[in-house]
Amino acid sequence: MIKSRTIATGIAAAAVLMLQGCYTAPTPVPAPKRSISERFEQSWQAARGAASDRGVRVTTEDRASGTLRGDKGTSKVVITVITQADSTIQVGFSVTGGDSYHDATLKDYLTQSYQQRMGR
Repeated sequence: MIKSRTIATGIAAAAVLMLQGCYTAPTPVPAPKRSISERFEQSWQAARGAASDRGVRVTTEDRASGTLRGDKGTSKVVITVITQADSTIQVGFSVTGGDSYHDATLKDYLTQSYQQRMGR
């Protein structure tokens, strides 16, 4: 009787293992490639939106150089959106002229807003 129970348990365990082996994950579909100009535009709009989110008054926009300039209170803000040689987009935030704590905090907030707008 014990031998029958051991054999039955072994068969059940083997059946469970065989059923697990039948699952096949779906084939991932690669995301469509976007052009460098599309990625630049998305980054540019996200950077502009981040400035707006954080109350930065944009005073000049120069898409050719990839530079947005603005201010918030006594802080001067420069946002750069630059296409790299390897076709990546680099976005940078510089905040100067105000209290160092507030400048650092504003820079962090701008970065966070940008990342959210980019879906990160």
